[in-house]
Amino acid sequence: MLSKNQQKYLRQLGQKKYRRQHHMFLVQGAKNVLELLQSDHDIDSVFASESFLAQHHQLLGSRLDARHIHQSDEGSLSKVSTLVTNNEVIAVAPMRDVTIQETSWQLALDGVSDPGNLGTLIRLADWYGFSQILLSPNCADPHNPKVISATMGSFTRVSCAIVDLPEYLQQLDKPVYGAFLGGTNVHHVEFAQQGVLVMGSESHGISEAVGQAISERITISGYGGAESLNVAIASGIILDNIKRCSG
Repeated sequence: MLSKNQQKYLRQLGQKKYRRQHHMFLVQGAKNVLELLQSDHDIDSVFASESFLAQHHQLLGSRLDARHIHQSDEGSLSKVSTLVTNNEVIAVAPMRDVTIQETSWQLALDGVSDPGNLGTLIRLADWYGFSQILLSPNCADPHNPKVISATMGSFTRVSCAIVDLPEYLQQLDKPVYGAFLGGTNVHHVEFAQQGVLVMGSESHGISEAVGQAISERITISGYGGAESLNVAIASGIILDNIKRCSG
């Protein structure tokens, strides 16, 4: 059973202000927790059902001291979880200090405020070999439980750096590509060997301030009646074309 203090603490970590206060975040569900346990990311504690502890006792023991592993029933875990289902295990992990990685290609997000979209974008970045995403300050909190859950474990391999995008992009000496309506068809763009891809929110697109730093505007041509694409789907299409050109 979870103590009242443990219940309070886990519920608090569902809120941004307490995550910042404790410098900790929640990892929920078997898939994400197992990815965490098999990564090099630090772990503070694990709260899990008897069956999960029995099935993964060796892995848990290799990462955590016994006093940081707590047994509970799924009913109690469900009461403190932000998930509707898959509540057999919850982990608490410390936030990492993140610095900007100067890689040949970077993915930057401007105002992507939906947690599910951000989580999917982190997973997408992982698929295409990006180890970091640059976020404007008005993006969703990358440690939001919905973001972490949507990454399906990719949060252990892809970091998120919150930056002043206009200032950062203006000082770069490589091309900055931005997704806009009316840009050059992505299929006709010969992407450089290095650059930055900037994606904006579905509702507002790329902000004017960030847009001033874009050196090439690109678009995905549509052939049906849909008004727009989900930002994660659009990012996947463009990233695939970038990889086609730059390897």
